[in-house]
Amino acid sequence: ERPQVVAHAQQALSYTLFDCKWVPRSARLLCLGSAARGTGVLQLYELRGGRLALLREIEKPKPIKCGTFGATSLQQRYLATGDFDGNLNIWNLEAPETPVYSVKGHKEIINSIDGVGGLGIGEGAPEIVTGSRDGTVKVWDPRQKDIPVANMEPAEGESKRDCWTVAFGNAYNQEERVVCAGYDNGDIKLFDLKTMSLRWETSIKNGVCSVEFDRKDVNMNKLVATSLEGKFHVFDMRTQHPTKGFASVSEKAQKSTIWQVRHLPQNRDIFMTSGGAGSLHLWKYEYPAQRSRKDSAGAEMGVAGSVSLLQNVTLSTQPISSLDWSPDKKGLCVCGAFDQTVRVLIVTKLNKV
Repeated sequence: ERPQVVAHAQQALSYTLFDCKWVPRSARLLCLGSAARGTGVLQLYELRGGRLALLREIEKPKPIKCGTFGATSLQQRYLATGDFDGNLNIWNLEAPETPVYSVKGHKEIINSIDGVGGLGIGEGAPEIVTGSRDGTVKVWDPRQKDIPVANMEPAEGESKRDCWTVAFGNAYNQEERVVCAGYDNGDIKLFDLKTMSLRWETSIKNGVCSVEFDRKDVNMNKLVATSLEGKFHVFDMRTQHPTKGFASVSEKAQKSTIWQVRHLPQNRDIFMTSGGAGSLHLWKYEYPAQRSRKDSAGAEMGVAGSVSLLQNVTLSTQPISSLDWSPDKKGLCVCGAFDQTVRVLIVTKLNKV
């Protein structure tokens, strides 16, 4: 009774697709990308039976790399985007002509964006984090104009690394919150926004394409990081050892880059990875009998679990670069690939795993 990944609807696009997102509490999805003439494209589609109907297409001056709904309420459903020019914009999709908030956030392209504190995801302020090629990671509160509330940049004399991915976590009360960032040289850094300090860092030897906590709004539990050379790492974030950090398990999923990881919103132990060979892999994490033990000096250290492959499917000849689960319908997801196609998928039997 393995889950099956069924292609439900697909739509060919006339531009390069960088990110796709479900619009919360709707049968709509967004495609963000770059037109051939170098402008930004934002398309809104609605799922009608087995096809995608285009509701609206908006052109913007700069190509759009990434987007998130995570920092606004369900009533607003504003979309925050990062573009090739380093701009962070927030759009009201009902009136998308002018952004409701706009800031020149970075000197170079914004590669990755994440939001928390909205949509009922995570306690505390509605914040947006951006990671850029300029080497900095910045946290923004849209209620505060022009200046980030936090700015994590390389120290004096340190070389700047291209930040490829950012994610919020640990937002389970008004005070606590962390940001995880992954860089092109394999570095992973965990910033604690409560103490404004670097809480932990490690390196996985290959560029970090995507990081995601299994849930943003709970005590840190698990973190998945995917890499350029087909491996992903699951870190048990429950127990931090004073010198060894967090326990982890790694899995060689395929020969090509793992572009993204996304956890199933309704079951945080199931996650999907999207790959450079046009494939999707569905995984399940199994916890060990005991999640921590004491080392010889009596310090608590974490124990990593194991991962098992539930299903894999090849959909495209080109990399699948973006992936988003529907927050409302279990097993419904959308993915975008470099073959300029957006696909809506249904993953069956998720209740049985």
